[in-house]
Amino acid sequence: MAEKRDYYEVLELNKSASADEIKAAYRKAALKWHPDRWVNGTDAEKKTAEEKFKEASEAYSVLSDPDKKAKYDQFGFAGVDGAGAQDWSQGFGSLNDILNNLFGGAFGGAFGGFGGFGGFGGQQGQRTMRGRDIRTRVRLSLEEIAKGCVKEVSIERNRPCPQCNGRGTKNSSDVKTCPTCHGTGQVQQVVNSLFGRTMTYSTCPQCGGEGKIVSNPCPYCKGTGLERKRETVSVKIPAGVEDGMQITVRGEGHAAARGGVNGDLLVIVEEIPHAQLKRQGTDLFYTRVISVPEAMLGTEIQIPTLDGGQKLKIDAGTQSGTVVRLRGKGMPEVNSYGKGDLYVKILVWIPRKLSRSEKETLESMKGSSSFRPDPNRDDRELFEKESKYF
Repeated sequence: MAEKRDYYEVLELNKSASADEIKAAYRKAALKWHPDRWVNGTDAEKKTAEEKFKEASEAYSVLSDPDKKAKYDQFGFAGVDGAGAQDWSQGFGSLNDILNNLFGGAFGGAFGGFGGFGGFGGQQGQRTMRGRDIRTRVRLSLEEIAKGCVKEVSIERNRPCPQCNGRGTKNSSDVKTCPTCHGTGQVQQVVNSLFGRTMTYSTCPQCGGEGKIVSNPCPYCKGTGLERKRETVSVKIPAGVEDGMQITVRGEGHAAARGGVNGDLLVIVEEIPHAQLKRQGTDLFYTRVISVPEAMLGTEIQIPTLDGGQKLKIDAGTQSGTVVRLRGKGMPEVNSYGKGDLYVKILVWIPRKLSRSEKETLESMKGSSSFRPDPNRDDRELFEKESKYF
């Protein structure tokens, strides 16, 4: 199965794109990939168009929603798990209906108002290069996650060349706009079809998609405008993150050539297992074993919490398997004021070997009614609960 593509990459957008730019990008993708346009294509073309249209629609459903977009920008797919999924069981709907619903009915029927699909698509004007994103991991303890923290991460990345300030040449006059693509980084082809005139774009062969050509390259960076450096970046970790979540640090990725936009630093959270506490979402779980006398007579135990040790009273007659719930002692929710709970499970240790005197003492109590199981007494709930497992 192919790796899921970044939503911004799917719609060919920068991460600073406005709501109007997101809408325009989806319109372009819908015009290009909607299955209505590929009814006369081969089976392979139809399948590709269907997949591309679903992919673009999922990306738009997330990026067009400010709340989903904010979560996606910070945590990636983990922040919007399932939020972009759509039910295609009833088909795709006509392209005209989809676009009218999206854009307020501003377009006529039968694809009216689209100029035969020829009026949209392609980048206009000078192209701005964008640096590549960097992915790295950061290991966090449960205590660090509970409170949030700042971690220093060391990364190797491209930075602007100090000799030419990232231009690729010492003289700015030596950087020329590509004569083939006129700075767009793409070349256009017009194709006539049953649906009207369509335009396709490919990377410019002369400038390699940069939109500019350097005639006198800098000897230090050989015209790339970049140098490789190892640097340290401070990353703010919000409280409550989970293993596998992605935190995006804007502009801390690779620098782009010739004054372009920096990529992002994508930090993947790796949670270090706690020695005593187990985590499930915002809830924590702890198991404690006590002796038979402690269970019978009651006792006080010390349990670990994220705020330090805490005393817990064990009532006399506590049964093995009893679970005590401590509200608000779990993990915080990400970007929220809520907190989970800590569940303490009590297990009673039954010794396998006894001394002669211990056996004699127990034998003397064996006939007592206090030691005889009776479902009709106060232990009825325990019997009913355990009977469900058999």
